[in-house]
Amino acid sequence: MDKKQIPVAELRPGMYVTELDRPWIETPFAFQGFPITSADQINEVKKHCETVFIDLDRDTTGDGGGKQGGIRGTVVYKEVTSVEREMVVAKEVYSAVETGVQASLESIRTTGELDPKPLTSAVGSMTRSIERNPDAMMLLFRIKQKGGEEFNRAVDTSIHMTTFGRFLQFPGERLEMLGLAGLLLDIGKTKLPDALLEKKDALTAEDYQLSKTHVMHSVELIRAAPGLPKGLDEVVLQHHERQDGSGYPRGLKGRQITIDGAIAGLVNSYSALTSKRGYAEQESPSNALGKLYKVRGKLFHEALVEQFIQCIGIYPVGSTVELNTGEVGIVIAQNLVRRLQPRVMVILDASWKPIKPQVILDLIKEPRATSDEPYRIKRTLPRDKLPINPEEFFL
Repeated sequence: MDKKQIPVAELRPGMYVTELDRPWIETPFAFQGFPITSADQINEVKKHCETVFIDLDRDTTGDGGGKQGGIRGTVVYKEVTSVEREMVVAKEVYSAVETGVQASLESIRTTGELDPKPLTSAVGSMTRSIERNPDAMMLLFRIKQKGGEEFNRAVDTSIHMTTFGRFLQFPGERLEMLGLAGLLLDIGKTKLPDALLEKKDALTAEDYQLSKTHVMHSVELIRAAPGLPKGLDEVVLQHHERQDGSGYPRGLKGRQITIDGAIAGLVNSYSALTSKRGYAEQESPSNALGKLYKVRGKLFHEALVEQFIQCIGIYPVGSTVELNTGEVGIVIAQNLVRRLQPRVMVILDASWKPIKPQVILDLIKEPRATSDEPYRIKRTLPRDKLPINPEEFFL
């Protein structure tokens, strides 16, 4: 580790704090080591420390000497509306995305060509929503998920790629390209045999080789379609490449893979792990992030993995959680400064009976569960174990 001590006043987004000038237990920070992602986070560090040590090997500002190189942009996004207000807009945007995806799929099935017009307009609207408040689209997708598997995967990947790009402070046009890429990564699977796509058993060697051709099918459809952003085809082409060269179709490694291509590969893998699949068990977000973390630097860009974990959070938006009171809630908004204290909508009482009207708890304000103890999250719960459908509280 190549570390350097600096005044807190010199901290900037993209730097990685590895040590403080006081014991960790005296601060509210959840991790012994964390990337700086926002001005608010720097202000929080200022409340507790005068100097910190940064790890130059994990610096992602682009000029800190880090081995990973710069991966962060410079656009400062602010949440200009609450998740509750943005949900009203997000519902309409989500419907437009759903219509666009279905229209594009139908175009391929009937003409063999991709019509991008229904997608580009919808993705533009989705990007503006995520720019205003990234939690609304994420929450809406988590509680909705009524489409087929191919639709759910495409929208899940698109929302996560756009949200991650916002977190990395990319400009709006780049967010739109990431959103479009997320929707189109697997569009080439429409060219594969239905028997292969519907297979529940483990793929044979021949099946696997055939399935890998979906990447080039996707690229060919994108390149033949008019009006798509320049470079979109390359992002899609690289989403199965891996840092150690073990990916496909070109066996690229390390810096041969663009940052956007690496983002596509990382987010696509996270989506695959956390989605319902016929061939494997659905992973919880925390388990999926843990698996990605274990192969950082080998399969996935190390700094991007660490940034993605910070973006998604310990309790991702849409997670079902049990509180220390026994009540059950849905995480509706992240807290980027204190990850263990998101905003939670309480929907079930301690007896697991619906609460109406629902109670919103902002855990960073330390609302009291009892006179002696504030509310805190005890554990996450599988959504399918709940006696009600959370959708009724939001839609």
